[in-house]
Amino acid sequence: METISVVLSVRNEELKIERTLFSLGWADEIIVVDNGSTDKTADIARQYGAKVIQSKNNLMLNVNKNFGFGKAKGSWILSMDGDEVIPPELAGEIKKSVHNSPVVGYWIPRKNILFGKWIAHGLWWPDKQLRLFQRGIGAFPCKHVHEYLAVDGPTAELSVPMVHYNYETVSQFIRKMDEIYTESEVESRVSAGYALVWQDAVRFPMSDFVKTYLAQGGYKDGIHGLILSILQSFYSFIVFVKLWERQKFAEQELLIDDVEKELLRAHREVRYWLLSVKIGETSDFIKKTCYKKREKSYD
Repeated sequence: METISVVLSVRNEELKIERTLFSLGWADEIIVVDNGSTDKTADIARQYGAKVIQSKNNLMLNVNKNFGFGKAKGSWILSMDGDEVIPPELAGEIKKSVHNSPVVGYWIPRKNILFGKWIAHGLWWPDKQLRLFQRGIGAFPCKHVHEYLAVDGPTAELSVPMVHYNYETVSQFIRKMDEIYTESEVESRVSAGYALVWQDAVRFPMSDFVKTYLAQGGYKDGIHGLILSILQSFYSFIVFVKLWERQKFAEQELLIDDVEKELLRAHREVRYWLLSVKIGETSDFIKKTCYKKREKSYD
């Protein structure tokens, strides 16, 4: 008989974790690695029958997730965060899939709820996560924050998504961006030998905006898509500034002509992708032909 352990690595999630734990009543075991919470997270977890393990707070939460995996007793492990929920339909698919499974791990799509809305486009959907795996053969590499769990063997995909109650306030987005995510990306780029060039002050944020809002269809999510794409570009700009900070804010003279060239290059990129979107959106042959001619001028 296959059994399933759910492992969560959390810190100060008293406002969200009860919703998560309520959705896990079907699990054979729930392990909560509490990373130095100063609120009632651990007490709430115990009320739902979870085994709470205290651990030192680590900004790299995946380190403590791996620690929790080692404490699990189930034949399968489901890795979760304290702001995620497993709908009943997904719980049923999980239990069915692990029975005589031909694979060692499963990717699960994730619906991200940001600022009160499901974001159905851009980098936020389908946001597939490798979270369900056989005990003993999966772990996080723990090299940076945004990383996928790694397993030794074949994987497959489930169809029903989990729900992620992501950023609820702008302050939450900015705080995590500053304290966790940008710091992790800066370390990753430094380790990879990134060489700072001033043009990246424009290219980093512009590239992320174009990718998220235009190339990945963020514009289809209305004002939420626009705001999130701008915030994502701001995130990339902060990464650049922190890389510059690592160089002690090194001075560099810039010619206005060079800055103009870079801004015009960014303008051409935006115009190209705007026209590409219009070509894909319109069914009017004349308009489509006109857009294609204009698009070629920006190649």
